[in-house]
Amino acid sequence: MSHHYSGPDLTFPHGDARLDFTDLYVFPKPGDASKSILIMDVHPSVGLNPQGPTTKEPFSTNALYELIIDSNGDLNADIAYSVRFSANGSEQTATVRRIEGGTYDRSSNDGKVIVEGAPVSMGREAKITSAGEYRFFAGWRSDPFFFDTLGALNNLTFTGQDFFTGKDVCSIALEVPNSDLGSDRVKIWARTVDGRSGSWVQADRGAHPQQVPFLAGDQKAAYLAADPSKDVEFVSVFAHSLEHTGGYVPDEATRVANIFLPDIMPYEPKAQQSYPKNGRALTEDVVAYFVPLISNGKVSGDGVSPHTDLLSDFPYLGPPHNS
Repeated sequence: MSHHYSGPDLTFPHGDARLDFTDLYVFPKPGDASKSILIMDVHPSVGLNPQGPTTKEPFSTNALYELIIDSNGDLNADIAYSVRFSANGSEQTATVRRIEGGTYDRSSNDGKVIVEGAPVSMGREAKITSAGEYRFFAGWRSDPFFFDTLGALNNLTFTGQDFFTGKDVCSIALEVPNSDLGSDRVKIWARTVDGRSGSWVQADRGAHPQQVPFLAGDQKAAYLAADPSKDVEFVSVFAHSLEHTGGYVPDEATRVANIFLPDIMPYEPKAQQSYPKNGRALTEDVVAYFVPLISNGKVSGDGVSPHTDLLSDFPYLGPPHNS
């Protein structure tokens, strides 16, 4: 289920679907090796607990949505693309800031504005904003993630039924020049930050899919509030989950837990793109990588195929089903 439903008992973090980070995609721009595409998906259109549709408002205006880059390999933030949404009547607009420096503390005016007043897409048309070397999109899209969620919840007994067929998600897509990433070899993750209390509190975070629902166990809240530099603290938690889901002996469980952590996505624009070693494309079958690991080779995959409604150009995600 990717990071969908990353709150306790398959609910949403901080009780808000709009703060639920679902997926991170990073890949070279097709046809232009000098640029990269960063996509952060949040806010599933349908919940599991409780079951049913979520709010139609795409993004929280009291939150930050951030793509974080570690450019020197120390697992700390060196660059952030921070997106803040504003309400304009029934419409929303977005401002994107590029923040340099290794701090997670935020004010609403940090960084350099690179995109301002970008309209949020509520319908099938993808409203794209161009600003210098950047292109930006935010709004409802067809959820590109494909997975037999109900089979996973039934002890990994898969039937090949894609839970996400016909489901939507809110996407933030940013096209950036590779020179903006700070290095030829970076590590990337995403996070949502809740500002409803009057201060910024991290609500959700991650890079690789499915780790939070399956492996964070009873430490889920602490894990979501942490950052990759602290992920060594959760190796034992992941290992404990792997002992149960895959029947691993303790030493092997620890070894596999260290494959999953730290939760960052390595990306090298000039190298061959391939998950999990280098970025993630919209059609890559991440389940075929994840499920054999958590099941200790007992299950090879879920039999679900990539979605076929993707676009050939920016923002690459298909139009929403319920516009």
